[in-house]
Amino acid sequence: MNRTGISELEIMLAVARRGSFSGAASELEISPSAVTNAVAGLEKRLGVRLFNRTTRSVGLTEAGRRFMVKIAPAVEMIRSASAEVASLPADPAGSLRINVPPESCALWYDEILLPFLARYPRIRADIHSQKDKVDIVAAGYDAGIRLEDDIPADMIPVKLTPPLRMILVASPDYLSRAGTPQQPEQLSEHCCICMRMADGSIYRWELSHQQQNYKVQVEPLLTVNDLASAQKAVVGGLGIACLSERHIAADVQAGRVIQLMPEWQVNLGTLCLYYPGHRLVPPTLKALTKFIREVMTTTDL
Repeated sequence: MNRTGISELEIMLAVARRGSFSGAASELEISPSAVTNAVAGLEKRLGVRLFNRTTRSVGLTEAGRRFMVKIAPAVEMIRSASAEVASLPADPAGSLRINVPPESCALWYDEILLPFLARYPRIRADIHSQKDKVDIVAAGYDAGIRLEDDIPADMIPVKLTPPLRMILVASPDYLSRAGTPQQPEQLSEHCCICMRMADGSIYRWELSHQQQNYKVQVEPLLTVNDLASAQKAVVGGLGIACLSERHIAADVQAGRVIQLMPEWQVNLGTLCLYYPGHRLVPPTLKALTKFIREVMTTTDL
């Protein structure tokens, strides 16, 4: 058992094994006075002498022998349990409950979650997708995932992605019909596809370019509350959308949509895993945070 967890019972058993206080102190790597005080304190609380002491030897009393026979198996069970728990970080097992925003999974599943679960097959992940922000402690989650600016100050963040951004896109078919806007002010003349926020409001694109900022005020042709619907609508030629660059990247590369005004974008910040900093970190979560840091330092996510 870890020496910081030595109890009076362990010390008593060590004295019995060694037949001396100094021998027990040497075995347990503590001072002889600590051994003496521990045994004396135990005897005082029990109200019985456990050892007969002379200048030449130390031996168990009859009461001490009976006590040792009773406690030795229990102490060994505690030692075994402590060793098992201490070994968990190397081979963690159990559940890991994480609260995540909808549609964030595409940003970290392939690079992080799937290879993590392959490395640690005894860990079971329970991923709960929820648009509204929650108190992960009160709701019983081990961790949450949100944009860095949305994480409470008392939480510990671990970066999952590089800085994210949203870009303006439209299909070639739409642009051939409606023309290509060159400045943010021209977006009000176009059909736009917008996302509805968790509070029911429509997200107004907050574009930035160097030190310039522009909040787009448009009446959307279509409003949706999920990324898949917005993506399908823009690929289908319905209008212009402002979507996560990583989500729409395949469509841009395939030519199904074209990025507009590439100098203008919405900076979202970094997506992070976060967890409470005021309590012991479960072995499963400790393994995940270590794995994330490993991935982030060895890949160009």
